[in-house]
Amino acid sequence: MTSTGTTSTGTTEAPATPATDLTGDPIRFGVGARVTVAVMSDRYAEIILGALEQADATGLTLQTGDVSTWAGGSEADLLTWLTDLAEAVAVSGEHASITVHLSRGCPGEVVCDLPGGAGPRPVEAPAGRQVGRRAAAEWALYPLADDVRAGVEPDHMRDIYAAIATARANGTFRASEHFVTRLEGDLGTILATVVAGWTGVGRTVQHVTSHLTLSVNSPSHRDVAA
Repeated sequence: MTSTGTTSTGTTEAPATPATDLTGDPIRFGVGARVTVAVMSDRYAEIILGALEQADATGLTLQTGDVSTWAGGSEADLLTWLTDLAEAVAVSGEHASITVHLSRGCPGEVVCDLPGGAGPRPVEAPAGRQVGRRAAAEWALYPLADDVRAGVEPDHMRDIYAAIATARANGTFRASEHFVTRLEGDLGTILATVVAGWTGVGRTVQHVTSHLTLSVNSPSHRDVAA
């Protein structure tokens, strides 16, 4: 993490590198997702590896380990990859849990040299696609830094409520629960909702993370329409 200098009056000087250069490259800005898939089947390795092979990773950098897969790249490419991956798991018909951790703008991200004063990365929420597979999910959204230079007064709950309003508008919102918001509906729509909330907060807040746990093909979902 690089630091900026300070004047004798205590005010922070502008970063030496223009903010547009710091926020324009998604990898440098630390835009990425970490995903863990757990399949309740003795075919788990086949299903997980098959889903990774089928998912469109165009434009992304991937690293797969024994716990999770990290994907770094633009928000739109991430949504495409996440939707393909989750759909491939759901198509297996096996009960599975998919945990997604999204992050953008972290000053300590290992793949970038990003100062805390880089500012937000304003991008349009990418369009998702419906996949025809029902899912239930628990979602949390965390704005982790404020920068008044974005031109908007910091207000974490305003941005979180705006994200929840998006879920209400597209019909995926079900309830507010302890520490999470419950979402239900088409798997692709849920993922698009979560990415929209994450990018929406990111228009005024540099460092934003979001956690999502998806359940597909659960026995408790039988006889429930998508």
